[in-house]
Amino acid sequence: MPSAELNGITVNYQVTGEGDLVVLVMGTGSPGSVWTAHQVPAFVAAGYRVATFDNRGIPPTDECADGFTVDDMVGDTAALIEHLGGGPARVAGTSLGARITQELALARPDLVSHAALLATYGRPDPLRTALSLGERELHDSGVKLPSKYHAAITALRYLSPTTLADPRTARDWLDLFEYGGSTVGAGVRAQMALNDFTDRLTDYHRITTPCLAIGFTDDRTLPPHLAREVADAIPNAKYAEVPNAGHLGYMEQPDKVNALVLDFFKS
Repeated sequence: MPSAELNGITVNYQVTGEGDLVVLVMGTGSPGSVWTAHQVPAFVAAGYRVATFDNRGIPPTDECADGFTVDDMVGDTAALIEHLGGGPARVAGTSLGARITQELALARPDLVSHAALLATYGRPDPLRTALSLGERELHDSGVKLPSKYHAAITALRYLSPTTLADPRTARDWLDLFEYGGSTVGAGVRAQMALNDFTDRLTDYHRITTPCLAIGFTDDRTLPPHLAREVADAIPNAKYAEVPNAGHLGYMEQPDKVNALVLDFFKS
């Protein structure tokens, strides 16, 4: 994958296809290559030039282990769009990537023609705050969870009961989570700290970019009401909800998610 010096760091990225630019922004702890399983092929087939990249914190992009802000990540995404020819681009993000996308639409509307916000949120809440603090304390303590326990907890947290009801599918996901393990690097630990933030919903009243917020009905990590709040805060934003999908709904129900995003991108 190519890399470029952008916004003061080295950013690893990949571009596939030809046409108008689509930029996909991943969430906490995952590389941009996750998008290649389902979204990149569908968006390229629809006639777009699709860029994925590893956020700061995810090697081989610079880890920036001393810490960074969401604004830094917004700057990275803006710089990538400019590096690839400038905007406006269609941008989609999930979880932390959705936060980055909506903040980019607020800060640099010239670079974003459409913003698709998957499993998004615009404010902290007590449960999410407690979970984030607990995860960071667990990491900082040096405790390593048994791999099978980590896999089971991750599956319960990120996947829909519909997905887990099929034994073969459940085993495949458990194997994937077990293989990944519970250990995270310094860059991902820095990403985890970004869950400490203030309510941004009032600020989102100033977003003028067309936005689509997508909630996943069975999302335990960021329940769909949080995505609906973001849609309600942004003038003229649309909201859609995908059933039988958890926090990884774009992988559990890719056809439904892709159809929603592609239809929105054509609007």
